[in-house]
Amino acid sequence: MYLTIKHLIMITMIISMMIMMMTISKKTTLNNQKSSPFECGFNPMADKRMPFSIHFFLIAVIFLIFDVEVIIIIPSLLTMKYAMIMNWMITSISFVTILMMGTIHEWKNGMLNWTK
Repeated sequence: MYLTIKHLIMITMIISMMIMMMTISKKTTLNNQKSSPFECGFNPMADKRMPFSIHFFLIAVIFLIFDVEVIIIIPSLLTMKYAMIMNWMITSISFVTILMMGTIHEWKNGMLNWTK
């Protein structure tokens, strides 16, 4: 495949247009707020040892764990008609039993109480 003069002219025009657009589109002024890192609402220039509620962290982790478990449970309902019913029941009951044991453990340790 040979490049003709028309092809070379088109390629150079496209490259020059791309370079021109890149130089035109760049911002000349930098915004200090936009260029600083955003860390979950905390000011990154503030005190590094800012007090953080560990209870809030535990509630967030518990929420994520149970959220993933719900995502696992929903497709298992769809597989019920394709699986052997006894194996499906044993698997589902053992999974729900483990979930309930985890919930009871968290409840007894007081992780689900908002106020202490």
